[in-house]
Amino acid sequence: MSSTTQVRRSGRRWRGSIVLGAVTVAALVSACSGAASGPAGGAGDAAAAPAADAKLTLTVYSKFTDREYNVVTAGLNKLKAKFPNIEIKHEGQQDDDKITQSIRGGNPPDVAISFFTDNLGAWCSTGSFQDLKPYIDRDKIDLTQIPDAVRSYTEFQGKRCAMPLLADVYGFYYNKDMFAAKGVTSPPKTTSELFEATKKLTEFNADGSIKVAGFLPSMPFYANMAQYWAPNFGASYLGPDGQSHLADSPEWKAMFDFQKQLVDFYGGHAKVEQFKAGLGEEYSADHGFQRGKLAMMIDGEYRTAFIKDQAPELKFGTAAPPVLDSKPDRYGGAFTTGTIIAIPKGAKNPGAAWELIKQVTLDTATLVELSNGLKNVPSTKAALTDPKLEVTPEFKTFLDLYNGGKLTPNPSTPIGDAHLKAVNDFAEKWQAGNVPDMVAGLKQVDAQINDELAQKRAGG
Repeated sequence: MSSTTQVRRSGRRWRGSIVLGAVTVAALVSACSGAASGPAGGAGDAAAAPAADAKLTLTVYSKFTDREYNVVTAGLNKLKAKFPNIEIKHEGQQDDDKITQSIRGGNPPDVAISFFTDNLGAWCSTGSFQDLKPYIDRDKIDLTQIPDAVRSYTEFQGKRCAMPLLADVYGFYYNKDMFAAKGVTSPPKTTSELFEATKKLTEFNADGSIKVAGFLPSMPFYANMAQYWAPNFGASYLGPDGQSHLADSPEWKAMFDFQKQLVDFYGGHAKVEQFKAGLGEEYSADHGFQRGKLAMMIDGEYRTAFIKDQAPELKFGTAAPPVLDSKPDRYGGAFTTGTIIAIPKGAKNPGAAWELIKQVTLDTATLVELSNGLKNVPSTKAALTDPKLEVTPEFKTFLDLYNGGKLTPNPSTPIGDAHLKAVNDFAEKWQAGNVPDMVAGLKQVDAQINDELAQKRAGG
């Protein structure tokens, strides 16, 4: 995969993906109130599919570029097998802000592809993405072919306004040569095993600085993000009442205690930061794991493609992420997210747009081709077992996690990913020693998140 796609997949994505803030949400509400009614505006009835000989052009917005743009364009053009006279105009480098602006201006694409599932709540709650239920009901689509967790991040409060295109799953990577050299016989399954392996695998320079880190506690950095760690500890963001409850959660406390334990082992935050500063960029060939500076890490399935391309000599293995000792039933689970595809409010050709969405999200051959080209996980169970799916032992780990029934997505909220940013900001301050009282600090995070939720629910 190209580095462009990985930026949108990466753990840093919350820093750049809060595009649906207060101003943009207000714009979406305005756009929806003035949008056209009837099928093209998404009023509730499924627009008719085009005739087999229909001649029209479908405009698709996505953020894909370079090689990946070509892979996705080829997948979109699979629609021509059924509708040979429909032209696909795929416009890459179109982010969520540009999608929003097009809706607000009354000239949206027919199909919108977004990399940021955390924005779905805002898309759905404002009506800027059309409700797909009329199409799904009319065409008798069996959504059980998509894992529960993936279905959950493509709907909001029971409203399905998007479909999953491809998925990401976050697992555990380890350096096989380092394991053999230090007598670590198998990947850790619990956090206590992870800590013991970290101590064995870490190497210090003569001056006490870190030479090789067993497992890096820095957050946010690479794919070390609160939302990617949370499923391994059984930690959740919102309670049954829809409110943030981090301060009352023993799972969150255990996660941050573990992070501090790692920081203390390395000799403090300053030494960790010094080591981190010498590591390469996340999607460069100098990535710390690829250059033997990290023995273990959490990352997405796409890293297998990076290693093959940038560090083919590296001997590595993949496994399920280690879990909190008191949560052994969580082992075999993982965090998941992915790309979503939808029909914007006011699309000119919604019936044809739905046919295109069906093609790229439900047709097994199309999904397998996209997965092989992009090295992401296909989002239906049938595609997972298709013999044409290219599967290495390292990639198979992620397919097994995806199909294991223990996936955890982020909750869809009307505040986009503001809650994720709040928790990662806290993690950054906590690891630096700038939070004297964890519970008091988490109460502040809860208050911040709940205030934003209240404003959105009040129409703010």
